[in-house]
Amino acid sequence: MNYLDTVNWMFQQLPMYQNKGNSAFKKDLTNTINLAKHLNHPENTFKSVHVAGTNGKGSTSHMLASIFQESGYKVGLYTSPHLKDFRERIRINGKVITKQAVIGFIKKNKSFFEAHQLSFFEMTVGMAFDYFSKQQVDIAVIEVGLGGRLDSTNIITPELSIITNIGLDHTQMLGNTLKMIAGEKAGIIKANVPIVIGETHLDTEEVFQNKAKETQSDIYFADQQIKTIFESDLTGSYQIHNIKTVLQSVNVLKLKGFNITAKHTKAGLLNVVKNTGLRGRWQVLNNEPKIICDTAHNKEGLLYVFKQIQNEDYKQLHIVFGVVNDKDLDTIIPLMPKEAIYYFCKPNIQRGLNAEILKDLFRNHELLGESYFSVNEALTCAKSNANKQDLVYVGGSTFVVAEII
Repeated sequence: MNYLDTVNWMFQQLPMYQNKGNSAFKKDLTNTINLAKHLNHPENTFKSVHVAGTNGKGSTSHMLASIFQESGYKVGLYTSPHLKDFRERIRINGKVITKQAVIGFIKKNKSFFEAHQLSFFEMTVGMAFDYFSKQQVDIAVIEVGLGGRLDSTNIITPELSIITNIGLDHTQMLGNTLKMIAGEKAGIIKANVPIVIGETHLDTEEVFQNKAKETQSDIYFADQQIKTIFESDLTGSYQIHNIKTVLQSVNVLKLKGFNITAKHTKAGLLNVVKNTGLRGRWQVLNNEPKIICDTAHNKEGLLYVFKQIQNEDYKQLHIVFGVVNDKDLDTIIPLMPKEAIYYFCKPNIQRGLNAEILKDLFRNHELLGESYFSVNEALTCAKSNANKQDLVYVGGSTFVVAEII
């Protein structure tokens, strides 16, 4: 199989959450544990940092990886989902895994995957750990895929665990209260491994405190500890929370012997995109009209995005918007600006919500616009309708953003 055949085969295995949603979520680590054993436990051969959270875990992971790189470490970075190419999920010092490494890993282990019916996510995690081990990284930043406690990444024993924040997302799988979701995310806290919590909330603070006490882990709340922050090339106003989380994490990592100076930290935060290739976070795609895209896709994330839009200088706001079909729109629609012109679209995945249905739901709340066959068609129409002084925002889903960058 060539690279395209290999990736297509991976996508066709047991339902991938990215495409199918709830039906693809496995509440069991047995497959991952068996795979780790089959691969001779690569996860035990490198140091790691484990990052969970409802929002901000991707940005936080990339910021940390960038700081480690500026500090001279060879850094693995595992994130999900990808925007354009599967290989974006697995990087070392910003460079994606080679096509040959992907092909070779699947070819070597294909019979094991088929015999044990491994999911796309399980085999991808195994691939990342195996690649980082063989490439002898100094440290790997590992982003949780979904939840924490039962996520496939949760077989590592990291140097540091991080939980950025808690919001009501993926409630079908993680629970429908903040405490329940916090309990799932707290599952990444390991015995005697320090934990950094990005944001303090009354609903969840006790959950984390109790888990840290149970595991005898030092716990730090970044928003209580960090008073001075550094600038970043990730310019979304919401990044201030992630920067505080990262700075507190750096402080803890320094206590553990990592050589990270203030100079490294500042440079790392200013060069996240250059060092790691991160895209889709308050990314400006065009000027006159200004076009901004962002992967925020739930209430908490979009709240920050629309607050920042209010600070932009524009004549008319155009919003290209699409979501997946399990999104809780009742919490999102009240946030949407009423003065905007909407361009409704369906992301090109199986889980994408029909654009006509989205249009009707928004119309019930006096949010008006037209539906379009594709994301690109919606954006093309928005651009043709917009004047130079207007603002076009593209978002609602990671998969919407992926189609236009």
